Amino acid sequence: MSDIAKIIGQRIRNYRTEKNLSQEKVAELSGLHPTYIGQLERGEKNCTLESLWSVAKALEVSLSQIFEKIEDEDSTDSIPLKCYEFIASKTKAEQEQLYRVLLEMDKYKNK
Repeated sequence: MSDIAKIIGQRIRNYRTEKNLSQEKVAELSGLHPTYIGQLERGEKNCTLESLWSVAKALEVSLSQIFEKIEDEDSTDSIPLKCYEFIASKTKAEQEQLYRVLLEMDKYKNK
């Protein structure tokens, strides 16, 4: 499957796990099949905009959040984008910890 399907799938998984929802619960809330949600998360299926909209509503996120920071293929070597994707894949608590670590590293570097 395409890189875009994998990126979108990972973002769906990130938002779902951040909200402590199972694939089954997202399926129920979105009116889609649990197997389909799994296939989307793994990047195995391309979804329609309508399906993506249903998933976004179930996750209480906007479509713009799901598509945020997706660049063309030339940006796959972008360190800031890689950092964004890495941090976005973590829970809110882990994101906060990572942010604090980065701030401490920056303070240490500037001493």
